[in-house]
Amino acid sequence: MKRFKILFRWMLVISFLVPVVIFPFSVGAEPQGKLIIFHAGSLTVPLAKMEKIFEAKYPKVDVLREGGGSTKMARMISELNKPADIMGSADYKIIDKTLIPKHADWNVRFATNQLVLCYTDNSRFAKEVNPENWYKILERKGVIWGHSDPNLDPCGYRSLMVLQLAEKYYKQPGLFDRLIANRPKKNVRPKSVELVSLLKTGNMDYAWEYLSVAVQHDLKFIKLPDNINLGNYKYDEFYKQAKVKVTGKKPGTWMTRTGKSCTYGITLLKNAKNTEAAVAFLEFLMNPDGGLKILKEMGQPPFIPCRVASEKAKSQLPESLRNLVEVKN
Repeated sequence: MKRFKILFRWMLVISFLVPVVIFPFSVGAEPQGKLIIFHAGSLTVPLAKMEKIFEAKYPKVDVLREGGGSTKMARMISELNKPADIMGSADYKIIDKTLIPKHADWNVRFATNQLVLCYTDNSRFAKEVNPENWYKILERKGVIWGHSDPNLDPCGYRSLMVLQLAEKYYKQPGLFDRLIANRPKKNVRPKSVELVSLLKTGNMDYAWEYLSVAVQHDLKFIKLPDNINLGNYKYDEFYKQAKVKVTGKKPGTWMTRTGKSCTYGITLLKNAKNTEAAVAFLEFLMNPDGGLKILKEMGQPPFIPCRVASEKAKSQLPESLRNLVEVKN
C-alpha cells in the first residue's frame, strides 16, 4: 500500500511536469522549412538583404523569393493558384482588389516611393537633361525611352500617370500623346527592373523607375516636382486627375487605375504552408530596426510604424504583429 502511494505521488508530479517540458518545443519551436515570398520587382534588392539576415538568424528556413510586376504576381496567386506564403505589392490596392477577401484577410502598408526618370552618362542629351526640360528631351526623335507594362506592373501605369500629370502641371496641351507617339511598344517591358539592364548596356536612354531602384542600382536620375512624382500623399487630390485603363481580373475586361501616392502593401496569404516562418519574417520586415531600416537605407521611405486601415484589420493580424502597426488612413 505504501509503495502504491509513493507511485501515485510520482505520477501526479510527472503529470504536472510533462506539459511544462513539452510546451516550449511544440509552440515556441524555431521556424523552419521553405518560405515562399512573391513580391514587386522593386523590392528585389532590399528583400535580398533581409533574406540574408533572416536566414542567418533562422538557419533552418529557406527563403524562396519570386519578383515581378505586382499585378502579375497577385494574379499568379488568385488565378493560377501558385503557392506562396507572403505577397508584397508596390501598390497596396492590388492586394485589396485582387487578394482580399478570398486569398488574404488583411493588408499592411509599410513603405512609400516616387517615380524618377533614370538615365546614364551614355544616354542621348545626358549633359543637357534637367528637371525643367526632361519632357522636351523625351519628345526628341532618336531618343529611346521606356517604361514597364501597365497591365502587369504598378510602375508601368504610374509612369503613364506622371506623363498625364506633367501635361497639366507644365500646361502643355497634347504633351502626353506626343510623348507616347515617340515611345515604340517594344520599349514597354514586363517589369520596371528589366529596364535597368537596358539603360546600363546603352540600349535605352531613359526609363521610368522608382527612386529606390535608381538608388540601389547607382543610376543617374531626374527628380520631379511633388505635384507629379506620385511620392507625396499631400498631392493626392491632384494625382487623382490621372487615370490609366488596364486589363481586368478576367480576360477581355478592363479597369481604371486612378492616380494616388505610391504606397507599398504586404500580406500573409490564407493558404500559406509555412505560417510560422512567414510571421517571423513579417516581424523582422516591419521592425524599425530590421526591415524598415534596410528600406530607408536603400532609398525607400518606410512607414514607422506600419499602417492598417482599421481596428478590424489590426485585430486580424497575428498577435505578434499588432504592436508594429497603427490604424491610419
